[in-house]
Amino acid sequence: MTNVNFNKKPFEGTLNNLVDSFFTELPTFLKNEIGQPLTKGSVPVNVKETAGSYVMEVVAPGFEKSDFSLNLDQNLLTISAEKNTETKETTEKQIRSEYNYRSFKRSFTIDEKIDATKIEASYINGVLMLTLPKKEEVKQAATQIQIK
Repeated sequence: MTNVNFNKKPFEGTLNNLVDSFFTELPTFLKNEIGQPLTKGSVPVNVKETAGSYVMEVVAPGFEKSDFSLNLDQNLLTISAEKNTETKETTEKQIRSEYNYRSFKRSFTIDEKIDATKIEASYINGVLMLTLPKKEEVKQAATQIQIK
């Protein structure tokens, strides 16, 4: 996990700087629709550890199983999805057509403790579940040392 430190400290600078920064960031808040996260292309991911594996839950409602792409390149696991939808509404005098495009891409570094050949994925009720099994630890057999 990466820790991100910000250089700005709270209430640093003058009141004018505080007001200026508020109004420069205000259009960003107004452009976002209600219910959408501020960072586009991001989906929440939960990671749980069990005795024999790690379980990742990617919350991505509205997608279908065929929209997802899972790629494992060396030790980098990339989860992405892309969906194009088209909505048409017809009234007496006007036809309105809206095209909606949604996508996301998340990448995770896989530890050497994970058995990459046995990763399983399923998509149920808007949640993509990935099971990342742990490698079985090879324990060295006890050896008898002879005293000379």
